[in-house]
Amino acid sequence: MSERRSFRTIAGRPRRRTPDFLLFFATTALVAIGLVMVYSSSSVKAEFTYGRSAYFLQQQLIWALLGMGAMAAMMNFDYWRLSSLAWPVLVVTFLSLVVVIIPGLGVISHGASRRIGIGNLGFQPSEAAKLGIVLFMAYILSRDPERIKSFWRGLMPNLLLLGLAFGLILKQPDLGTAVSLAGTVVTMIFIAGAQMKHLVGLALSAVPILAWAIFSAPYRRERFFAFLDPWKDPLDSGFHIIQALYALGSGGLLGLGLGQSRQKFFYLPEQHTDFIFAVLGEELGFLGAATTLLLFFLLFWRGYRIAVTAPDTFSSLLAAGVTTMIAIQALINVGVVTSTLPITGIPLPFLSYGGSSLLFSLASVGILLNISMYTKGA
Repeated sequence: MSERRSFRTIAGRPRRRTPDFLLFFATTALVAIGLVMVYSSSSVKAEFTYGRSAYFLQQQLIWALLGMGAMAAMMNFDYWRLSSLAWPVLVVTFLSLVVVIIPGLGVISHGASRRIGIGNLGFQPSEAAKLGIVLFMAYILSRDPERIKSFWRGLMPNLLLLGLAFGLILKQPDLGTAVSLAGTVVTMIFIAGAQMKHLVGLALSAVPILAWAIFSAPYRRERFFAFLDPWKDPLDSGFHIIQALYALGSGGLLGLGLGQSRQKFFYLPEQHTDFIFAVLGEELGFLGAATTLLLFFLLFWRGYRIAVTAPDTFSSLLAAGVTTMIAIQALINVGVVTSTLPITGIPLPFLSYGGSSLLFSLASVGILLNISMYTKGA
């Protein structure tokens, strides 16, 4: 209650400031770029598969409108009320992660069961899980800030929670999202004040777990070795990496021109989802790719700035977690496309085709905008 009173007026209503304009600008600009690039990158595939070049654009536009609505709703939903929803959200999160891997309930696509729904109506529980677990971690870590310094009472329960979520997401299978979630939670634990010796031990213990996750599945093992030397098998395991680099290299400084990509003619896999940044670099060149990355860094800067100037521990951890969640996902996607990280299927926030990713990313920004209205001189 004392934290809440610190930013309330005498009348008892919150002292609301103007939402962070730069954060809003960066987000909407990325969504706009995403809509243009979804159409440009998917038009050939959409025409060939559905007979309508704008098929994927129409779907993404619907999700963008829903996402903007979710962003507006979260921006006006007082963030401190989210703490009371932490436990129910966590329960729903784990139930959905269990349901999606049950045969007959999850929608199987490309050998993975990552979505619940019928046809185009559905969502990916893993996308909702990232935001749900970030919310819960912000709540639990802010209740007793000193507890995280204890390994058994503070750190271990949070690691067990993370391990359960990691295992369920890996079961889909979706290593990229699992790693993204793990990185986000560990970052929040670090910010909350965990002891460095505990975090170093955690990092060392995570190495064999990650190695097992990579080498336990033949397709992940192939992707890892293809990352090390894509030219060893240029027509199979190394094909995706090589084509992405061809796309980026062909763009040069100014690009081939919007809509002029050659790699989208079925050379690049998932050209409108996981590899959309490659098409962007090919069509808009280095300047277009650099501008997009600058917009992401602007979003990250404002997000962490909001976390630093937030009025209480819960909102600070929540803002840091949301920002880190988006940042890690973006860095992994760009790292894969530029061949600085092994291939893993993870969308580029705000740009890649995919309703669940766009919806929950925009809802997350809505939370950041809400917190920004109560920051201390951001």
